[in-house]
Amino acid sequence: MCGIAGIFHLETAKPVDPARIRLMTDAMLHRGPDGNGCWTAPGIGLGHLRLSIIDLAGSAQPMLSEDEADVLTFNGEIYNFQEVRAELSVLGHRFRTSGDTEVILAAWRQWGVGCLDRLNGMFAFAIHDQRTQRLFIARDRLGVKPLHYAPLPDGSVIFASELKGLLAHPALRRAPDAQAVDDYLAFGYVPDHRCFVAGVKKLPAGHYLMLERGKPIPAPVQYWDVDFSRRARGSVADLEAELMHHMREAVASRMVADVPLGAFLSGGVDSSTVVALMAARSTQAVKTCSIGFDVAALDESDYARRIAARFATEHRSRTVSPDDIGIIDQVAAQFDEPFADASMLPTFRVCQLARENVTVALSGDGADEAFAGYRRHVFHHGEERVRNLLPQSLRGPVFGALGALYPKADWAPRPLRAKATLLSLARTGAEGYTDAVGVTGYAQRHALYSDSQRNALGSYRGEDHMIALMEAAPARTGLDAAQYADMKLWLPGDILTKVDRTSMAVSLEAREPLLDYRLIEFAATLPDAMRVRGGQGKWLMKRAMRGTLPDDILYRPKMGFVSPIAQWFRGPLVEQARAIASGSALARSGWFNTARLSEVAEAHIAGRSDNARLLWQLWMLDKALDRVF
Repeated sequence: MCGIAGIFHLETAKPVDPARIRLMTDAMLHRGPDGNGCWTAPGIGLGHLRLSIIDLAGSAQPMLSEDEADVLTFNGEIYNFQEVRAELSVLGHRFRTSGDTEVILAAWRQWGVGCLDRLNGMFAFAIHDQRTQRLFIARDRLGVKPLHYAPLPDGSVIFASELKGLLAHPALRRAPDAQAVDDYLAFGYVPDHRCFVAGVKKLPAGHYLMLERGKPIPAPVQYWDVDFSRRARGSVADLEAELMHHMREAVASRMVADVPLGAFLSGGVDSSTVVALMAARSTQAVKTCSIGFDVAALDESDYARRIAARFATEHRSRTVSPDDIGIIDQVAAQFDEPFADASMLPTFRVCQLARENVTVALSGDGADEAFAGYRRHVFHHGEERVRNLLPQSLRGPVFGALGALYPKADWAPRPLRAKATLLSLARTGAEGYTDAVGVTGYAQRHALYSDSQRNALGSYRGEDHMIALMEAAPARTGLDAAQYADMKLWLPGDILTKVDRTSMAVSLEAREPLLDYRLIEFAATLPDAMRVRGGQGKWLMKRAMRGTLPDDILYRPKMGFVSPIAQWFRGPLVEQARAIASGSALARSGWFNTARLSEVAEAHIAGRSDNARLLWQLWMLDKALDRVF
């Protein structure tokens, strides 16, 4: 687990100043406190920061092949490196180290780009091939590890694990991307097809980029995609057994480490499943940790303690106040781009707690995306059944009219909050689901924009990319398409970004066994009824864990990390809410109608409406503007 950076001259093999590489890596020192390295040659420079996990004494990077023809800088872990190493040894490759880094180099020499099909892990790496003067850059299938890159005016391309690594290069032009601002307000994060800094790109998950001297920057090439268009055959018992096999293998492969290893334990289905499988595999007590809250409605620590006792883990828990305002600036700064998922605060706290005892922690992330575990998946599945019964020509006018007439009642019990459902049913499944996952709707944010920002955006709408993804998804059903879009946008843009930045901020390696690509491929073939049934998501996974986990863990209402931002903006953050409209970087940007921003803030402070999520988005955007520009 590390940070990487590099410079590659596309036009001529000009010298690379090692000081530039070190500037880029120094900006990300939190990613690798155990070592750093820099290697340069005509036209190329590679940098590396190391958090030692495997082969602690060896595997220094950047690493050269034995004949010094190939050089690698690598961030991540290859979980099947021992199997790939054994295969390569049979083919005649010799190894000087015991880690996974050298295995990537040998796999590249043996199979070229095809090495990606052999590697199971989380990774972002760059290999310079000195024979062909090419730079090969790749990112793992699901996008667990990040990678940013950008062209510079001098004809070079720079890359780094985090945006702050690129921003450290003095030649990178800093200008905001207006479309990224719209994407951010639409979803609460800047998705991977966009970047807050104009001209900077993120290598998409499951893609590679081949840079060659004397040629322009090509488009990234996709080497893997999840396919929801096929269906698994077999009885429920057979599919349940296959699921358990995949989960056991995924957990076992992620327990390989030469440093202390543990797990996050919230007491929910996903983290409890991971801990149960770890306990079955381990000869020692699994180290677990959880964060509790001093507000009963938000606190899951009792559930976590029950699971810890059930599997005899070495458990540590810490109670924090949801009013954890003191760390907002520290945590927000880790993200570079604006990031509005307020659960980043408790996620950072649990990473801090884990790092006190372990260097690697396994999490339950990924199960909701793989097995339709979000409440929105259950709702969308139900709506799709209605859509399949009635044609759009009938649904549009009927449900649209009903939705327009139905009062908005966010305060009411869920069965009485039908306005959003009626309006969703009036639209296509892709449009309805995109609205469901959105944060600030198109009409609302356009009412906030200034005339100049509306002109700059033209017809652009952040939601259109997700709608297009769903409409073109390799899918059979609307549920398939929704999960596919979540894996392409929400998972790398929000969930994995949050975990990567908060864990790396404290030099902790987080591993996600339920995102093993073989498990993801299997889950995508399950019929809808194996994912959503009886108003519950993750049906087959819960069935598979019956007996191992108690029913009141498996079937209790889903909870998540929550921060009370509505109360904050009526209490300790009142002045910050008001400052958004005047005196802030956001107010000076010219993007917004400041009078309208002031109305939004005052309405929330007075309790006339709940604008907390919007105010939080605007405040995080303001902080990012200050940091980046």
